[in-house]
This record gives sequence, C-alpha cells and structure tokens, in this order.
Amino acid sequence: MPLRSPLYSQRSLVLTLIALLGAGFLATSLLSYYASRASIRDNIVNTELPLTSDTVYSEIQKDLVRPILISSMMSRDTFMRDWVVNGENDPGQMTRYLDEVMTHYGAYTAFFVSNGTLTYYHAKGVLKQVKVDEPRDAWYFRVRDMADPYEINVDPDLANKDNLTFFINYKVYDYNNRFIGAAGVGLTVDAVIKLIDKYQQRYQRSVYFVDTFGRLVLTGAEGGPQGAQVGQTLGELDSMKSLVSQLPKPHSGSYEYSGQGQGHFLNVRFIPELNWYLFVDKREDGALSEIRQSLYLNLLICLIVTLTVLALLNRVIKRYQGKIQTQATLDSLTELPNRRGFDLLAAQAMHEAQREPRPLTALLLDLDHFKALNDTHGHLAGDQVLIGFARDLESCLRHSDIVCRWGGEEFIVLLKDTDGDNGKMIAEKIRRHVEKQRYAYHGKQLQVTVSIGLTTLQADDTLHTLLSRADQAMYRAKHSGRNRTCVEMPHSSYA
Repeated sequence: MPLRSPLYSQRSLVLTLIALLGAGFLATSLLSYYASRASIRDNIVNTELPLTSDTVYSEIQKDLVRPILISSMMSRDTFMRDWVVNGENDPGQMTRYLDEVMTHYGAYTAFFVSNGTLTYYHAKGVLKQVKVDEPRDAWYFRVRDMADPYEINVDPDLANKDNLTFFINYKVYDYNNRFIGAAGVGLTVDAVIKLIDKYQQRYQRSVYFVDTFGRLVLTGAEGGPQGAQVGQTLGELDSMKSLVSQLPKPHSGSYEYSGQGQGHFLNVRFIPELNWYLFVDKREDGALSEIRQSLYLNLLICLIVTLTVLALLNRVIKRYQGKIQTQATLDSLTELPNRRGFDLLAAQAMHEAQREPRPLTALLLDLDHFKALNDTHGHLAGDQVLIGFARDLESCLRHSDIVCRWGGEEFIVLLKDTDGDNGKMIAEKIRRHVEKQRYAYHGKQLQVTVSIGLTTLQADDTLHTLLSRADQAMYRAKHSGRNRTCVEMPHSSYA
C-alpha cells in the first residue's frame, strides 16, 4: 500500500482543522445569536418597554401641562369669581371672557359651569342648564364632589358637534373658599392622535389606549394592534383575547403575544387620570432585525476567519478567554460582581485609598428575614426580590462605588472618597429607600428591610480586617432590632 505524502497529510490536517474550527465558529455564532436574542427579549420586556411606557406617560402629562395651567388660571381669575359672586348679571361678559381665553391661548374650547344657576357658559354663548339626571352632565357633579382640584376627562364636546375632546375640568371657589362652579379648556382628540404618532415615530413602538372594558379608545393614525380601529375590543383580536379576561384590572407589566405570524412584546400601564390603559407594543421582528444582521455578518466573518485560521486562532482564543473571565466575575442572578470580581475591584480601591490617602467606607448589607420570605413565597420570589434589591441598591450609589453580591442575601458596598459620616448618610438613604420598596411577584407585593454594618478603612487594614469590622457592625444591627445601620470602628463602636 503506497504511503501518503507529508504534503497530503499536512493538507488533510489543515483541512480537518479548518473544518473543525469552521464548525466550531458556526456553532458559536448560532449559540451567541440565541443567547443574544434571549438577552434582548429580556431587556425589551423588563427594561425598554417599561421605560418607554414611563416616558410616553410623562410626555402625555407634559403635553397636558399647558392646558392645565390655563384652566388653573381661569379658576383663580378675579373677573370670573367677581362675576359669579355679583349674580351673573351679564352672560355676554362671561362669553367674551371665554372667547378671549380661546383666542389668546389657542385652546380648542373653553367653558364655565355655574354651581348657583347650573348654567353652562361657552365662548359661543349659553349652551344649556346642566342636570343631575342627564348622563352627559355627570362629569360636572363628579367634579363638584371630588376632593382633587381638577381632573382630565374625555367627553364629547357639545359646543363642537360632539367631537371627542380632552377636557381639563378645574374647580372654582369664591373668596370664602366655597365651590361656585367648574371651568377649563379642552384639546381635540385629533391633536392627541398627532402626539401619539409623534411618540410612535420617536420610540419605534406602537402606542394605543384601551378602556376598562377592553375597547380601543385612542390610537395613532394607522390604528391599533393588527390595524384595529377605535371602538373595537381586544376580544375581537385572536392574539389578544387572553388579556381581556384580566381587564379592567390587568397586572401592570409586560406580556408577549403572537399575531399575524409576528411575535410582539407588550407593556400595559394604567393611567388613573383617564381611567384608561396605556399599551406600548413592540414587534419582535423589528427588535431582532439588528441581531439577525449581526448573525449574518458573524457567519461571513467566520468564513474569513476559517480561511485564515492559523493566523487568527490565537486572537480568537484570547477573545473568548476574556469573555469567560468576565462571566466568572459576575453573579448570574443579580449581574453584580461576585466575590471573585469584588476581590479584584476591592484590592485596587484599597490600594488607591491607602496610597493617596483617601477615605474609603465599607458597607455590609443583609436582607432581614429573607429565609422566612423564601419559606413563605418560594425561592423564585426570593430571586425576584434579590434582583430588585440589587437594582435599587445600584440606584442609590455612584458609578465609582463598588457593589457586589457577597452570597445569599448579603451584599457589600465600597464607597470611594467617602468618610464615615457621609457613609452613614448613604447607608441610611439605602435603608429608607429599600424600606419603602415593594417587589411584585405573582400579584403579591413583597417587602424587605435591610440591616447594614459600616466601617471605614484604616491605614493598617487588610481587606479581611476591613470586612470583619463591617461584619461585626452588621451582626449588631441584626441583633439590635434589624432595619438599621450600625458602625464599627477600631477600638470603639457605636450605633
């Protein structure tokens, strides 16, 4: 049997190596794609959509601030109050006043309803007498009896052919603080639709509103989900029937559904001012298009890398080693540094603080009664609380501060350039913030408190001695009642 030449063997080895590496790169790219897709989905559901919902809600309120200010000004206008107190003798004066408000401020409508005569005044004149038993007048008597100074309501506008209008209804009082009527201005729903279109274009999300009966009440110009129009119910859409059973009190938060072959992410938020639900909807295809492009680009790169594998192999290995090292220093649940990551960060922080020297404060935090919470609600509930607590903890700190999950329900914080007094202020800020927080899990609102031990870095400290003092302080906080901050210093201690 003829022997294979060395060149043939080398070629076979290279081809085999290239084939193996090519297959490995292909598998890695696909795994990375699916992992990234899962991460993006989680980020959209838990971060992007809630933030967009908050932002849209804030912008809706902002766009209604000017009409609210105008209505507030009308309710305090001395002419209006004097005119009512003096007997409403000349309706033309009130008509001219309301017309001036509309003209000067560019309002769509302006009105005043007198509590004494139950007369509805408008810039076009006296419209009617409001009546208790008239359903479309119910808004006035609701405003009269409510505790808040004003409300935002959506009703047909009698003075403008019953066009659907956003009204800001403001209570008016005389100089003796007696209720004498309701005044305000309105925005057309068409104007608000343009605002919704602006939000949709800006945030690349679908935005629409649903009432407590599951009916679409306000959408952009192109309609709601699957092109649904105002007046349709979610129950008419196969993809969203499951949400109908949860109205009028759905769990605020995020949902996923499929419609017309497309996956969707959905965030629902109740707006008490309107008694409506704000729906922010994002298509999965749009959200993942960039990562798909990344996948195709990765495959092309893999082909190039495979063809030049011998030159780039060392670089690729180093890159993946770096990723593995990063993952090894992070806690998988809270995404905070773990003990290994903390040791690296803390060593550098202590070196900098002792070299300068600069103050450095250590906090050891332990969630109170966490085992009882786990036993009562389950470990998944405990995980949700740990994740929420980690985010709340980060929100109370600076980017330069070091925070890690030490293990279980214990966390460590190093406050750079912070002495003991300022450190205690920060610790109390964290403790009070956590005390007020509620963590939602399966419709339940879970609450925890935190015991905090505090100490500051001394010139001869090691990381072990520093954390030992913090642990002693935290131990005293636990055994002196919990939900408190205790301080431990060398040769002295105080709470």
